Amino acid sequence: MNIIGIIPARMESSRFPGKPLKKILGMPMIGHVFHRCQMSKALDAVYVATCNKEIYDYIESIGGIPIMTSKGHERASDRTFEAMRYIITHLNKKVDIVVMLQGDEPMIFPDMVDAAVEPLIKDPDIHISNLMTKVRSNEEWKDPNEVKVVTDNNKFALYFSREPIPSNKKYDKEISAFKQVCVIPFKVEYLKKYNQLSPTSLEIIESVDMNRFLEHGYSIKMVETEHHTLAVDTPDDLKNVERKLLNDTLNKVYNNFVK
Repeated sequence: MNIIGIIPARMESSRFPGKPLKKILGMPMIGHVFHRCQMSKALDAVYVATCNKEIYDYIESIGGIPIMTSKGHERASDRTFEAMRYIITHLNKKVDIVVMLQGDEPMIFPDMVDAAVEPLIKDPDIHISNLMTKVRSNEEWKDPNEVKVVTDNNKFALYFSREPIPSNKKYDKEISAFKQVCVIPFKVEYLKKYNQLSPTSLEIIESVDMNRFLEHGYSIKMVETEHHTLAVDTPDDLKNVERKLLNDTLNKVYNNFVK
């Protein structure tokens, strides 16, 4: 199967403008994401989809393939779809699976991508998957920047929310809560389908792309990972990630190679 990764990235983040090019240990954040995703054994190629010339030029300068997309996209999935269509029609690439990767996850590990893709390769009835990991603290559980997910007994998503779910208002025992990790593989026809489906109320209320699929009745397989990465949503997150990457073995490999 031909499997590609697409990293949607833009400078206009409402919470942290310009964050893709903010430096972590001397390298723009989007560079960390790009190099780490390239290490995935599952991916045949990694592309960056952006509407900003600054990001386009940077990715090109490090030997990556940037794709210029519309400024009008509000959802990462929509930007990923436009880039996928360009890759297929203009670059003449055959694509079976597209993995949407987030430009603000500079601690991603290559085996996270490999694990997320595996169900789509092994089971013809699985068309979309997401990674998830256990919520480690009460602060994380209540943080609206962290998207929580609840699943059925077969690890298919029931709902995604920025609120702390499941609720503990009437339950005083320990709760196993999970958060979404934005490594999201689609079979090509299902990324096309996402683009064709009308936006839904819960998708808009929660600002979570995956709720569009759930509201239209499609299944999303959740894959648990033991990796606990940190997304960058604020300047404080950036500082925290920089501290953690100081002793990161992958960072030492690609940072030394690039330098």
